[in-house]
Amino acid sequence: MKCIQVNKKLRTRLCSLWKGVIILLAICIVVSCTTKQFDSEQEHWANIKNTEKGYYHEKVIGAIKYELTYRPTDILVKQELGENASIAAVDSLRSSYGKYLYFNLSMSSNGQELLNSRSRDKNAFGTMVSQLAFGMKDKVQLISKSRDTLSLLDYNYPRMYGTSKSTNMLLIFPRDEAVLNQEYCHIAVKDFGFETGEVGFKLYLKFLKNEPKLNIL
Repeated sequence: MKCIQVNKKLRTRLCSLWKGVIILLAICIVVSCTTKQFDSEQEHWANIKNTEKGYYHEKVIGAIKYELTYRPTDILVKQELGENASIAAVDSLRSSYGKYLYFNLSMSSNGQELLNSRSRDKNAFGTMVSQLAFGMKDKVQLISKSRDTLSLLDYNYPRMYGTSKSTNMLLIFPRDEAVLNQEYCHIAVKDFGFETGEVGFKLYLKFLKNEPKLNIL
């Protein structure tokens, strides 16, 4: 009889322990899936630039340094709103910008703009100016896990005329739900003539689907 009682007590304790573990796991899942919110753009960018978060990627190949940074929807919304913000305006802009994926691409050669490395060769310089200003849709692609390809929808490349330490541009892709529902994708950047080969950045899409928010109002 004592053995039976002991076994019953043991089973009861094990059941209680497992219930506690399940509750703890559920709490962890809820917390991990909760969208973070930040009160300032500085805090927001600090979180984005944290390499452990999955929004910022960096590669160095020879003398060329590549940096790819996801540009959150709320940063774009905040910049357009200025001081005249309202709930309706915020919701409208979030809906508008939320249709696309935005990335900042930064490329530098020995700590300078890419064009600086071609300044002594007029032909090479002119070719690169044309590539950067008009040919990026042929240079950058988003490739899903299932090997579907999204081409650049648009991009913005501001000429800095040697005043910047890197060549910077904003890349814009359509927010394709069929792609976002996959585990990951790659953003591939073709060689600009620096013998780097194609450079790829692997992005785990759970980070983009649950991107942090900014307390705008």
